[in-house]
This record gives sequence, structure tokens and C-alpha cells, in this order.
Amino acid sequence: MSRIETSSDIGKLVCSKRKELGLTQKEAAGLCGVGVRFWSELERGKSSLHLGKVLLVLTRLGLEIQVEGRV
Repeated sequence: MSRIETSSDIGKLVCSKRKELGLTQKEAAGLCGVGVRFWSELERGKSSLHLGKVLLVLTRLGLEIQVEGRV
């Protein structure tokens, strides 16, 4: 399990998973239904990406997000 604290952490995780699957950015973007530009920005950790698309990519890559916190 990876602790995610920044958009760069998400980017590194997505990049690692893509490489693990043996996919190019273009192939991965196509499988996830997003553009190559979006994919590239995601892997670089751009902080202003559309959250819904980011969650879609994570789901399609078989990654889960678990949020824990204290109120």
C-alpha cells in the first residue's frame, strides 16, 4: 500500500502501474478513455487535473483509494 500525499505521488503510482502492465502512455490512455495529454500530465503530477478522470484511471488500472481520517 502506498501513502498518497501529493499529486506527484499519484503520478508516480500511475506510471509504475502502467509500466508494470507493459503499456505505453498512448495505450494506457486509450484503455482508460482519456487523452494522451491528460495521461502525460497525470504521470507528471499536475495538480489541477479533473478529479473524476483521475479516479476513473485509478479504477481502470485496478488501483483503489482508501481514505482514512479522524473527525
